[in-house]
Amino acid sequence: MGKFMENNQDLQRLDYLLDQQKVAFNAQPFLSYEERISDLNTLKNMVLDNQSALIDAMKEDFGNRSADDSKIGDILTTVAGIHYAKKKLKKWMKPQRRHVGILFQPASARVEYQPLGTIGIMVPWNYPLFLALGPLTTALAAGNRAMIKMSEFTPKTTQVLSQLCAKYFNEDKVAIIDGDASVAAKFSSLNFDHLFFTGSTNVGKLVMRAASENLTPVTLELGGKSPAIIAPDMSIKTAIARLMLGKTLNSGQTCVAPDYIFVPRGKSGEVVEELRALFNQMFPTVDNNNDYTSVVNDGQYNRLMGLLQDAKEKGAKITALGQNPHCDKTRQLPLTAIENVTEEMTVMQQEIFGPLLPIIEYETVDDAIAYIQRHERPLALYIYSFDKQIQRHILANTHSGGVCINEAAFHVAVEDLPFGGVGHSGMGNYHGVEGFKTFSHAKAILSRGKISLTSLLFPPYGKSLHNLVYKLFIR
Repeated sequence: MGKFMENNQDLQRLDYLLDQQKVAFNAQPFLSYEERISDLNTLKNMVLDNQSALIDAMKEDFGNRSADDSKIGDILTTVAGIHYAKKKLKKWMKPQRRHVGILFQPASARVEYQPLGTIGIMVPWNYPLFLALGPLTTALAAGNRAMIKMSEFTPKTTQVLSQLCAKYFNEDKVAIIDGDASVAAKFSSLNFDHLFFTGSTNVGKLVMRAASENLTPVTLELGGKSPAIIAPDMSIKTAIARLMLGKTLNSGQTCVAPDYIFVPRGKSGEVVEELRALFNQMFPTVDNNNDYTSVVNDGQYNRLMGLLQDAKEKGAKITALGQNPHCDKTRQLPLTAIENVTEEMTVMQQEIFGPLLPIIEYETVDDAIAYIQRHERPLALYIYSFDKQIQRHILANTHSGGVCINEAAFHVAVEDLPFGGVGHSGMGNYHGVEGFKTFSHAKAILSRGKISLTSLLFPPYGKSLHNLVYKLFIR
């Protein structure tokens, strides 16, 4: 009974917070440039002044979260995004002049970007700070308010972030929401002015269905199996060096981590040895290594172990590349290569979201392209080749949310590149100006002065002017 009452109070509080933010927004529907810069500075100071507390909280939530994984994946990316938004905000806010054809003269036209209102942001557990404050950055830059639903799997980070936001912002500007799946379901059904969700494709479908009841527009940042293609011209050693950090950062618990690799026929063994050498150079031990992040919880760890067991039973060759093959106590699972994979294996059907790396051999690059085309469009695609024609051929024949050529994952951290998926990997973009536009309404404005020629087109029709207009413009 006590838990029911607690959940009921949490659900009621959501309605209260949304009403509070909507009232506050209507009282100030268009914040000035200076006010938005002030909000961004407050957000930046909140992060910079409390780095240690945030890093410690994320480490506690994961069991072990490398401090450097947190600095690279959460702190650096968040602060860089804030700096970029501040640098570009004046340009983004400036009304844009648009062309007016001779038929509608004399007049002027412009687009003004108007804040939407209250933004709902739903955050996953893997990068709890960046995936909360990254969207918040562009929401605040666009002049909005925000309610942020954190993951129930990162309770300590949620607690610290909630305390900090309460200290640095009024809750009618930024509010942090805790709670389980019932709170998340209620949150996604609220009448937000825009709903931003990062998470799995299956949950994204539920979020979109709930939002549709209010015709709330959504941005869905989902996942998918992001492939890497090592082209025949590429050194295996160089390719592995370029993709390794993208795969091992946060122990592969990254939506854009390379999910599986295509390699030329006969190169699997060399790939495994290069992976082993570099992984052991980076992480001489895995168990209790503070540089190596744990799988976030027992459920995720058991899921990954189940993927390995299923692949092994169906004929895959499994090679744990670290010195400690099974670190059950700390959930520090070493990078593990999977050879001889088939599409019947669950590891090739689900997004892995961990340090497992299937390897597929191909005869020609077109074979790899055909495989990608047969499956749902991924969030990211990685091309390893210095041959411009091969690069162009792969780009022209595949769809993905984003691409790195001879790199992995770091397109997400380039502030001026839009980030988003396509098809089952998501819809909509954020980061940079695309984020500003996502959280703004592009208001079209046509303006006339004292002179108007519209009356010349009034009925009765069939006058010589009508005929002249039709002759000139309908052709």
